[in-house]
Amino acid sequence: MLQDEGYNVETVKNPRAARNRLRLRPVDAVVIDPASEDGLDLVHDLRLLTEAPIIVVHQSDVEADKVRHLDAGADDYLTKPFGTDELLARLRAVRRRTVARVDVPPLTTPDFTVNFANRRCQLIDGTDVLLTPTEWRLVEILARRPGRLATQAAVLKEVWGASASDKAPSLRVYMSTIRHKLEPDPAHPRYFVTVPGVGVRFVSNAAP
Repeated sequence: MLQDEGYNVETVKNPRAARNRLRLRPVDAVVIDPASEDGLDLVHDLRLLTEAPIIVVHQSDVEADKVRHLDAGADDYLTKPFGTDELLARLRAVRRRTVARVDVPPLTTPDFTVNFANRRCQLIDGTDVLLTPTEWRLVEILARRPGRLATQAAVLKEVWGASASDKAPSLRVYMSTIRHKLEPDPAHPRYFVTVPGVGVRFVSNAAP
């Protein structure tokens, strides 16, 4: 089906082959169908090897399984069975995000830099800030729209999917962690500013 849509497709049969393949040359996207819990380790390892979007297709529709794979570095999670049109749409969406990320120049604040192309944040002294894939996704969503209010519903949908309304507590925890990693004074945030009852706004030119 992917070949019929014009994609060049390569198939590997096990995690070792997948890791070896990605060491050879870049790809535009990765679709994996993990047969066991090793899928989490595979997603994590592949994320270290490639910036290409990773889509997991899996028979489990358990929310915790989806969250674990997304936190390990997957860009999307699709529960089997699914329609081919949905897979194609998800693939187009993650590839659009990847292209857009590469085209956006780094954003520099008085305290840190957000580099969209390589998914990195650095403090102004050059120290790398270690963010989980979910933390990075939240920073990316907000920092790409400086000054614009992102509603809680929109952020939840973009990070966790259409049925993520119950993830609001997790969003609050992630935002707190991000502030502790990037804000000079996490208790009084300059950059990731919450508008109570509405959402979050990223302020790129925040003054001390």
